[in-house]
Amino acid sequence: MPKDNRTYPMTGRVLICAGSDSGGGAGIQADIKTVTALGCFAATAITALTSQNTKGVFDVLDIPTSFLRQQMTVVLEDIGADVIKTGMLHNAEVIRTISNTLEDLGNSSSLVIDPVMVAKGGHSLLQTSAVDALKNELIHKADVLTPNIPEAEVLAGIEIKSVDDMRRAGDYLLKMGPKSVLIKGGHLTDDTLTDILLTQSDEKLYSSPRLKTVHTHGTGCTLASAIAAGIAQGFNIQIAAERARKYVFEAIRTAPGLGAGHGPLNHSHKILQHTLVGITTEKKNINAK
Repeated sequence: MPKDNRTYPMTGRVLICAGSDSGGGAGIQADIKTVTALGCFAATAITALTSQNTKGVFDVLDIPTSFLRQQMTVVLEDIGADVIKTGMLHNAEVIRTISNTLEDLGNSSSLVIDPVMVAKGGHSLLQTSAVDALKNELIHKADVLTPNIPEAEVLAGIEIKSVDDMRRAGDYLLKMGPKSVLIKGGHLTDDTLTDILLTQSDEKLYSSPRLKTVHTHGTGCTLASAIAAGIAQGFNIQIAAERARKYVFEAIRTAPGLGAGHGPLNHSHKILQHTLVGITTEKKNINAK
């Protein structure tokens, strides 16, 4: 194989606070794959363990909050993080632990919050009693909040049936204190999928063709982690969101088709693209000898 003397530096650090998905499609597994594929370093603090596959979530095991705090503390005091990304937080105690830990450590990292509430198969991943804790103790600290439509409806108390409704909900959520809100339009039924990004001074619509597939498990986790990686690498939120959407679109389009339910994405498509080019080049060189 030809020797490659080029260097490919890893830039940016993301600490992911989220639950584990034993099926590998969502949660911390999707987060690590995404951040790594985009050339960023991923560290983790596990909030919960789930027993799940493409057909659903079968059980959830809480992690002691003292251990969650310790995970966050040892990573931030040693490796550090440019961005902290949260996913499944499950209950109010977990939310308070993350909020208090960030305050106690004097954290200055950017914060991306994916307010995970329900798994693709319908299982609740956030206790109802924890919604108020999320709204009152964490959302106001976010640089980016990335709810899907059902999550935005719960947080804003607004029924969403159109892009205009998404805009109204986003404006409401901005008043809770986050610097920006990206509402994902995947739960609408239009052939064109539209997401809306709102900041205190600007609005941007992102549109793409809707891919008709059941292999969409972990799309929200993947998008939020891709955004976190972009911000950690120095992109502004508009560019980070645009790159993240393109990454997710291709990950869905090239999904491996695993499982009998909502299958996982192809998080490795960027890596595989470069690998296959290298393999093809190697074969040509061998055949030419």
